[in-house]
Amino acid sequence: MNESRRMLQHFLAGLAYRFQKALRGAPAGFSEFNAGSKTRTPHELVWHLSGLMGYASTMFHGARYQPPRLDSFDEEIDRFHATLQALHDDFGNPDLTASISDEQFLHGPLSDAMTHVGQIALLRRLAGSPVASENFIFAKISPANLTRHQADPVHPDLDWTADLGHRPPGEHARDS
Repeated sequence: MNESRRMLQHFLAGLAYRFQKALRGAPAGFSEFNAGSKTRTPHELVWHLSGLMGYASTMFHGARYQPPRLDSFDEEIDRFHATLQALHDDFGNPDLTASISDEQFLHGPLSDAMTHVGQIALLRRLAGSPVASENFIFAKISPANLTRHQADPVHPDLDWTADLGHRPPGEHARDS
């Protein structure tokens, strides 16, 4: 496996980590939180995320991938993690050739997915349950773990509170 494929696998692991961080501790009913007209709910975003990962896999296997919406948010979350694992496995299979470049995977469906994970985190704030900040440089992210069981933050922002929120950029950088 080449270095760019290893990096894409690591990106998927970072996606899994940030996804679970955005969901950890979410209030009951968050899956159907509606921020307004024509916005996706968290449940709809996770459904879309599964569609993005499945679409990315079609670049190896052909066909189409349009998952049906699952009734249960938990099932939707499990399916998303399964599609992450399947794409991870595709990236690691030297016998598979993709119809797009590794760069296209990154600036296409993978970046789109990271954007949607950020939207889930933003919806948490709008729902009155903001996600605490952390320094992701130190996060325990492993390409071997694409499950919903992600590590707790290693380097949380100790000064962050739900009431005060985030400080301006640069004020929270710590070396240790």
